[in-house]
Amino acid sequence: MTEAKITELLPLPDDWRRALAVVAHPDDLEYGCSAAVAAWTDAGREVAYVLASRGEAGIDTLDPARCGPVREREQRASAAVVGVDTVEFLDHRDGVIEYGPALRRDIAAAIRRHRPELVITLNHRDTWGGVVWNTPDHVAVGRATLDAAADAGNRWIFPELAEQGLEPWNGVRWVAVAGSSAPTHAVDATPGLERAMRSLLEHRTYLEALTEQEPEAYVRDFLTETTTATGKRFGGRPAVSFELFGR
Repeated sequence: MTEAKITELLPLPDDWRRALAVVAHPDDLEYGCSAAVAAWTDAGREVAYVLASRGEAGIDTLDPARCGPVREREQRASAAVVGVDTVEFLDHRDGVIEYGPALRRDIAAAIRRHRPELVITLNHRDTWGGVVWNTPDHVAVGRATLDAAADAGNRWIFPELAEQGLEPWNGVRWVAVAGSSAPTHAVDATPGLERAMRSLLEHRTYLEALTEQEPEAYVRDFLTETTTATGKRFGGRPAVSFELFGR
């Protein structure tokens, strides 16, 4: 028997205080998710960002040695727009991030450091839906984050973390996957949408290389279109969707 397709998205649980977002690259969180982040920080919740790479291979016309610092700087500015002060980089190599114990250990360590109740990551599935292929970095980091949420609570997986003073953390209640092709929940984007646009615009160097469209128009068109489409399954309000996994 096939599972019934969810047509209406449920509200994401909001009975939590701390969240940790773990993604592969600068700008991954800004393609929609940051509208939810802005609303959360407005409500007094703590949100921290951890990025597996510095996005140094993301701009064809910019050498990685120069690109990495630029994209890091833009990511920190972008996070600040939506009220996020803590942005950490794990320094895995952009474009060839590998799923495996090393990545799981680094993410588990971050979860133990920050002790979130909610962990957020980006689409870990092969596609964005249909035939639009996902990148290996997104798949690796998304899968590793789902696994690391459990690893963080197990004393006997990566015991060296406890030796470094990072005691197990079993407090992760949910992992919310943004950009999933199988969303189950959503957050109203209305309160944070304008700041989400400004947040994405902080990645100006990347955007100018990505599209010939004016960055302001590109950002407004993209985020308006995606949040409006999601909102059709969330009471007609612009929304950010997530696939929610409980623990």
